[in-house]
Amino acid sequence: MAKVGVDARKRYLDAIQVYKKAIEDFQNRENLILQVIEKDSTGVEFKKIRLAEENLNILSYYVVMNELSVTLLNVKNEGFLNEARKVAYKVIIYLEQVVTNAVDVPWSELDAKLALLSSLDYAQRWRLIVKTGFALQAVVDGYGDNTKWKWAFVELEARFATVVKNLLNAKTLFQNMDTQAEAYEITVQHVNLALKLLEQSALKYRERYELSTLRSDDFRMAIRYLGALKLLHQALNHHADVENIRKKIEIWEQKLESDQRRRPVQN
Repeated sequence: MAKVGVDARKRYLDAIQVYKKAIEDFQNRENLILQVIEKDSTGVEFKKIRLAEENLNILSYYVVMNELSVTLLNVKNEGFLNEARKVAYKVIIYLEQVVTNAVDVPWSELDAKLALLSSLDYAQRWRLIVKTGFALQAVVDGYGDNTKWKWAFVELEARFATVVKNLLNAKTLFQNMDTQAEAYEITVQHVNLALKLLEQSALKYRERYELSTLRSDDFRMAIRYLGALKLLHQALNHHADVENIRKKIEIWEQKLESDQRRRPVQN
């Protein structure tokens, strides 16, 4: 059995060499892009998107190396998972630098940022969103359910929800949701995902508050994500949804105030 273990480990170490080399290549490309940005900030938004894409590639190789460890050695590689998690945050940070990390601001405050991305069509935005979403889920799945990072992932996934929402262009939203519009199907998918992720983020922050931290800032973040969800429904003229969320926000705010009166809540 020991010999089998040694052989399996050798196969694993041999197999991951190509992925380690690929990661090194992508990291070198990332550094080159950063050097270009330092010298010339023209089109920096698109360079930041490129940086996010390079890091998505890096993340995917860390995930693959962990999956190989599970397959060949029957054990998770926490080192590679931790690197994948760190890279996931880098991806989100680069994208936040493109469209901001603003959770619940009026759409008008995002106009200037979105104007700079006018040449990034809906199909390109959607591909970026899908690739990022799959990558983040791969990291979460790699750790499994019983991980110490469970509650930390609430923030990561919520920040992704914010990016997805902020990549929507309110000025072209209605025309692209016309069934005859070329971007109709992609726009509907994008909108539906944004709605789903914003609601999910609100619920998960509320859950983190109730089951883990009792920190008032977690509950406030839950309420902010409800606010972002309400703003998106307003932009879509979903009047019934807006009213329902408005009532829910009031109930949640009352709940937080009540909790703060009844017990010391962490800030």
